[in-house]
Amino acid sequence: MPDNDELALFRAATAGIKPLKQDTLAPVGIRKEPNKLLQRQLREKQDTLFYFSDEYEPLLNEYDGVVKYLREGEESHLLKQLRRGDFSPELFLDLHGLTREQAKQELAALLLACEQEQVDCASIMTGYGTFTLKKQIPRWLVQHPKVRALHQAPKEWGGDAAILILVEI
Repeated sequence: MPDNDELALFRAATAGIKPLKQDTLAPVGIRKEPNKLLQRQLREKQDTLFYFSDEYEPLLNEYDGVVKYLREGEESHLLKQLRRGDFSPELFLDLHGLTREQAKQELAALLLACEQEQVDCASIMTGYGTFTLKKQIPRWLVQHPKVRALHQAPKEWGGDAAILILVEI
């Protein structure tokens, strides 16, 4: 700690000096770097909004309440294999209790995880509830370019309350 003589000497030496205005560079320790988590969340939300439109009404094959979809150009036996349970889902997503917006973000995250983890089959558990998500999720999924096929899950993977999807990896 400087004593009074040193402080008086410093004040005398710096009397009349006008401080510089620093307006071009932020000091290194104070530089504001964008929050990576916030950037990622914004990017995921934009991706979700891009792929999952609420207004889109696809022509889904619904027979006796069983929802199924096969992307154009895919082999027709894929639906039969999904129905029989020939594909074992490696990732599971439970959407119970989520809002529509939360469900969209979780679906986008699941599809991204499938791509990154090289997983071709996943199960999405919608539950029953008000049937809002159960009806809307297939409509969202068919809009995504990576979804090859979807079918109501066989009993061992959730039955009426779940959907199996095949994803292009």
